[in-house]
Amino acid sequence: MWLWRRWRNRATAETKPEAERAGPQAPERDPEANPELNPGTDPWHDWLSRSSEALAVRQWWAGAAEQTARLGEDGYRERLGELLSRLSPRDFAALGLGCTRRIDRACREPRTCSQEPVPPPAGERPVPREGPVAGACSGFWDCYTRFGVRAAFTTDDRHRAVTVQGRWSRVMLWVDGIRVEAPNFLDDTGYWVDDRFYVTEMAAPDDHPLQGHVGMGAIAVLSLVIHDVTTATTHIVDPEPHENWSCPVAVLRGGEWRLYPTPEARDGDRPDRILTLP
Repeated sequence: MWLWRRWRNRATAETKPEAERAGPQAPERDPEANPELNPGTDPWHDWLSRSSEALAVRQWWAGAAEQTARLGEDGYRERLGELLSRLSPRDFAALGLGCTRRIDRACREPRTCSQEPVPPPAGERPVPREGPVAGACSGFWDCYTRFGVRAAFTTDDRHRAVTVQGRWSRVMLWVDGIRVEAPNFLDDTGYWVDDRFYVTEMAAPDDHPLQGHVGMGAIAVLSLVIHDVTTATTHIVDPEPHENWSCPVAVLRGGEWRLYPTPEARDGDRPDRILTLP
């Protein structure tokens, strides 16, 4: 339900009052939801008082109506994406966005998640975090506002991909603060490969022989977008006329990209194409 997911989120957000849709706020201290907290203390409020980047986002959200009137809807969202691209995982958690553990509510265990990340044991590679865990989760979701924010961090937190939903389901994507432009509609989710490449999907060209709509706004054939943070370059790989990429997957193996039309093809190691990107 690729494109339909964004239409659904937009429709839900647009029915909310403006104050509620403006943006997440720092979660209030709830003794029942956070029994480990002492009265009058909240690690996220303390964190926000020391994070200028998170405070800048809160101020931008608070002034949404005024700034949108001045810059226009797209201009406001573009600046929002730039500000979000500066945040750490703990900033996102402190601002009240849902995480990979529970996308529909703010962090309920800030005492744990606000701690410094724990390095992996010697010789082991870091893995994406899923809370409650020190350093907060590696991914965040906004299920309630008209901005539809998504954020995905690499395992070492050095790189981040942020999407903001624009008008008419147009998704804006930033990777390490660089706006990733694409000729067609981008998906609002993606994944990191080797902590260097961010991979997401895009609607394949309209003239693809198999292109069409398969119901509820979903696109039939998709392209792959691969952004390399080392070279700050974006590669768009479109399916060939005979390739039916309904849910494409990119796997990097031995310096070569193996491109599969579906997760089932990946599981059976039946790539449509093997290529090396410059």
